[in-house]
Amino acid sequence: MQVCCLEMRNIHKGFGATAALVQVDFKVESGEVHALVGENGAGKSTLMKILSGAHRADAGEMFLEGEPYAPRHPLEARQRGVGMIYQELSLAPHLTVAENILLGMEPAALGLIKRQEVRARALQALQHFNHPEITPETKVRELSVSAQQLVEIARALAVGCRVLVLDEPTSSLSQNDVQRLFDIIRALKTQDISIIYISHFLEEVQAIADRLTVLRDGAVVGTYEANALTPNEIVQKMVGREVHELYPRSQRQHGEVILEINKLAGLKKPTSASVQLHRGEVLGICGLVGAGRTELFRALFGLDAIQHGNIKVGAFIGPASPTRRWLQGMGMLSEDRKQEGLALNLSIADNVTLSKLKGFGPWHWIQPRRQNRAAQNWIEGLDIRCQAPTQKVGSLSGGNQQKVALARLLQHDVDVLLLDEPTRGIDVAAKAKIYQVIDALASPSSNQQKPKAVLMISSYLPELLGICDRIAVMHRGKLGTARPAHELNEHKLMLAATGQEEL
Repeated sequence: MQVCCLEMRNIHKGFGATAALVQVDFKVESGEVHALVGENGAGKSTLMKILSGAHRADAGEMFLEGEPYAPRHPLEARQRGVGMIYQELSLAPHLTVAENILLGMEPAALGLIKRQEVRARALQALQHFNHPEITPETKVRELSVSAQQLVEIARALAVGCRVLVLDEPTSSLSQNDVQRLFDIIRALKTQDISIIYISHFLEEVQAIADRLTVLRDGAVVGTYEANALTPNEIVQKMVGREVHELYPRSQRQHGEVILEINKLAGLKKPTSASVQLHRGEVLGICGLVGAGRTELFRALFGLDAIQHGNIKVGAFIGPASPTRRWLQGMGMLSEDRKQEGLALNLSIADNVTLSKLKGFGPWHWIQPRRQNRAAQNWIEGLDIRCQAPTQKVGSLSGGNQQKVALARLLQHDVDVLLLDEPTRGIDVAAKAKIYQVIDALASPSSNQQKPKAVLMISSYLPELLGICDRIAVMHRGKLGTARPAHELNEHKLMLAATGQEEL
């Protein structure tokens, strides 16, 4: 008979006039994988921050293995056996991998840190992932986003825990790394460690979870056996309505070539990339983590230097700075919204209008009222969950932050949109909205509007197959030939991404 490991009773949390959690009851058994699902802003992250000691509940009580539990800060929660891995990385980039893994829990004697023991324990934790390039001595800032996420997971495992919370742990992982993570989770279950798994990938939830709890608007809708519901039934409970036509595809008319890349090579990656993108087209780029997809976008947008090759944007030929790319009609949505995509300390209105302030006041003055009005249009159009356009972006949930980053590109009205993982960390209903926006950009309903061109990277293959006209696969820095999406499937894309076959 399973024993209750964690119980949260009647949890309530408010921020000003907003009730983030209302009388939430949540129970996890020992050795159970319990999924927590819901839309962005449903209260999942707030509930877990209360569990991890980052927030204090306004009302309610918690019990850990039958004992009262009320951590005053995250370190106390870790000491009590609760490990938390947030969707947004919380590493110290200037420290080494080993220092991050044992941060705050370093073994010491007479006030001196036992560095050899720190290294040994870090190595032991990293062995779970089979990534020899992640060494204990490596500075975290030198690692990719996906590698940093593995360090986060290793940090939780290294100090030992009874409850491990994984908040969108696979958002930047390859399929092989996802399977390794699932193997680790299954091994932890045999040790009676409880896993709380938060993910917007419902197929992952049903593959790894025993039970799931659905949150909507800060309240519990219900708790169910993970495989007792179909994905559509789960989505309906999450949003309170049915979501139809997840991948819309209007009649698209491909126009002139608006972006042309010819034998482009960066200093490291890409090694060779050639492709043409047409107005009115959505072209997807598939590939494993580390294949060079993001590096390609950074070279196109002027963030990284190029070694050789040509880039043509409309009538403009050659490399350019990001400022020039904006002026030429190209905008980029970064996969790392926290570091590169947003100014977290500024308001929603500032972030949406920051790249194009012209028109918000006479001369060089800016009228906040006009800024707020423009931001409000996108708040309503993209269903950004917030209090007002003046709210700081850093206080929003991850998915709503992503919508703000996308809103800036839409506000700027660029012709070529580079979208790097545009739905990373976004719930199913919000994804459906983003897909509608992308479809509308490529095939506007008004004849007065010219269709845009979208070049997008995604690690989620159903997404690429569902909304793209053509897909090109990148393998070890080389971009393959773009093929019509209707000729491809997940199996063919993975064979090409792993270098087993060429498309």
